[in-house]
Amino acid sequence: MTMVTTSASRGQPSGSLPAEATSFVGRRHEVAEVRQLLSASRAVTLTGPGGVGKTRLALRVGHEVRRAFRDGVWLVELEALESPGMLAEAVAEALQIRDHSAAPPLKVVADHLRDKQALVIFDNCEHLVGECAVLADMLLRAAPEVRILATSRHVLGIAGEHAVPVPTLPLPDGAAGRPPLETFAQWDAVRLFTERARAVLPSFAVTEDNREVVDGIIRRLDGLPLGIELAAVRLRALSPQQLLERLDDRFRLLTGGSRAVLPRHQTLRDLIDWSHALCSEEERLLWHRASVFAGSLDLEAAETVCSGTGIEVEDVLDLVIGLVDKSVLIREDHPDGVRYRMLDTLRHYGRERLSAGGEESELRRRHRGYYRDLAARARAEMFGPAQVAWFNRLELEHANLRTALEGCFATPDGVRAGLSMATDLLYHWITSYYLGEGRGWLERGLAAGTSPDDVRGRALWADAWLAIIQADVPAAAARLADCRRIGDRLADESMLGYADVFSGMIAMGEGRGEDALACHEQALARHRRSGDPAGLALSLIRLSLARSFLGRSGPAIAAAEECLAVCDAHGEGWHRAYSMMALGVEVWRQGDLPRATELERHSLAFNRSLGDCIGVGITIEVLACIAAEQGQWERAALLLGVLRTVWACAGEPLSGYGHLAGALHRGLQDRRDEWEARTREALGEAAFAAAVRRGARLPYEEALAYALQEEQPGQEVEEEEPAPLTRREREIARLVAQGLTNKEIAASLVIAQRTAEGHIEHIMTKLGFHSRTQIAAWVREQARGDDEPPLS
Repeated sequence: MTMVTTSASRGQPSGSLPAEATSFVGRRHEVAEVRQLLSASRAVTLTGPGGVGKTRLALRVGHEVRRAFRDGVWLVELEALESPGMLAEAVAEALQIRDHSAAPPLKVVADHLRDKQALVIFDNCEHLVGECAVLADMLLRAAPEVRILATSRHVLGIAGEHAVPVPTLPLPDGAAGRPPLETFAQWDAVRLFTERARAVLPSFAVTEDNREVVDGIIRRLDGLPLGIELAAVRLRALSPQQLLERLDDRFRLLTGGSRAVLPRHQTLRDLIDWSHALCSEEERLLWHRASVFAGSLDLEAAETVCSGTGIEVEDVLDLVIGLVDKSVLIREDHPDGVRYRMLDTLRHYGRERLSAGGEESELRRRHRGYYRDLAARARAEMFGPAQVAWFNRLELEHANLRTALEGCFATPDGVRAGLSMATDLLYHWITSYYLGEGRGWLERGLAAGTSPDDVRGRALWADAWLAIIQADVPAAAARLADCRRIGDRLADESMLGYADVFSGMIAMGEGRGEDALACHEQALARHRRSGDPAGLALSLIRLSLARSFLGRSGPAIAAAEECLAVCDAHGEGWHRAYSMMALGVEVWRQGDLPRATELERHSLAFNRSLGDCIGVGITIEVLACIAAEQGQWERAALLLGVLRTVWACAGEPLSGYGHLAGALHRGLQDRRDEWEARTREALGEAAFAAAVRRGARLPYEEALAYALQEEQPGQEVEEEEPAPLTRREREIARLVAQGLTNKEIAASLVIAQRTAEGHIEHIMTKLGFHSRTQIAAWVREQARGDDEPPLS
């Protein structure tokens, strides 16, 4: 499914919901009820059996109330999460929090949401109901403007929770006589069957001739949405009458020939049994085996993991197509290719069959093996033209990677493989939302095994890098000392080279420039001998920054330019962006401001495309310094405001030990303080503060476009005379102008009616008005002048 955000940026969107792949049918009463409850309660849980439509209802509500939540509506999908201990990490991932601290994930999430006005949807909580209850309760206490909408087969049981049982779709009232065809066709269950039937048989329509058959079908399925959708697919091969007859035959066998109504869960189970029986033997086998995947899978994964006894690898594509046709697999289109997802109910069914067939252990082993190999391939190809594709692919595969790592560490025999896999995923941890999680896997593997071999040595320097990014310098230093001992024992130049690089980072962060320079020069020599291009590029970037910090301009430029040449020779982008940043810093120091600006803009453009908030922040800081040196005072102040947005995205401001911070932070500190003081003096305190506020208010993508000089900041953030209305009051004033009543405004914004009335009274008092007509006229006047007042 496609994720829709209210911002185009991968860096800091303000909400994410999956686009609805199929039409949403009915549920008007339930949608209205949930919206009303969300205005009065901070925790609402939709309960009901599998297949009743809890997720679709929650997503529809989320789409309808998005405008009411300033900081967005966020979906946390839990069906693929098997480890309760990873719940906080999964929530941080869903909220797209890029935190680079060593704080516990639960605290990171709570701190992130503390000042947010947002709706968080926890979907499929039943297998983690206790953990979800604890997390939800903590978040509601920490973040007073956050609301939670959960879906679960059981209530969470937290204070203030409102439970909403989700019913099956209403059926035509048989006791009321035979309604007109038009009325019959508008019942929700009939509409759902009709729309899904048309997806496989475009000519299908409910007519006087088939209405009784359609009525019989939806009644046999008890109005269960998933049951109706699965049954409608059968119209590819059956007529409606044949479909009804087969439903009757199966249910009659199950109930011993009586007319008793089956329990709803049994109705769904039997319908899935029927879908299973209609598959070929090979399709059933693929269904079972594909259930071992978490989240989604692609064709390559299906061919590798699911082929074998009973399935030839060349037949997997046709079998996948067959399961898509039968609605067992759902096709999802992504920029990098097609993936397939299985509904949670069908996945659990497949797992049961897999276990009953005695294949579960073997398939889990294959799954782990495939993702270990995938991680190794990613590492081998990361320094090259496929780099960005690998970053994107690993992000899509994260749920499967997590499951594979969990499986590796579940047994002593798998620890070494798990540690190697976690190390291979180093760049995935660094460039995505999972830095803390990645360090957790490395720490777990290092604690479980102590053999002083190459796998442990690599893991030690990888863990040290993550610790440095998190400013946990003592832990990093200890890891590097252990790494050096193993490297010396194995005479491993590459391992020792990385130990030197990160030791140099620590030295520079502590202001020991000469020590840092010696470390980086030694690292460079080692990586030249080992032939590791990634290590070579990393060493050259650090060496350039260290030389620049020590005032050795020519050598600094030479190191950065050599790094660019290495990256260009391999078609690599991420290290190249950082080398351009380093080169830009030294060129700026030499006074070539136009070239420095161009280098930083190229670096920023790549980091923006990757969503690397740290890289974005560093380059914007350099661009702000350059703007001040050029006398572009307002631009410098605006960029300072933009930095606030960027560092909020990264989780915290640039620390003394961050990504490249050790050298760059110290090298920039004095000049940054100088240009900030000069900018304040040039603009005056009031104008400086206003420009900073304008920059901080820019949406993330617009802020980056301004930093890249692609466009000027929008007029809506221009600083004007302070106006009395807050953001919420302006929003309510617009709704008043649209003619909405207080009750309608409350429902639209998911607030209590009394709250809406209070806002309107405040608006009238602030503007000196006495009627809603005056508010409407004021709103129209503001719109005509395109002069919306700023936030107070």
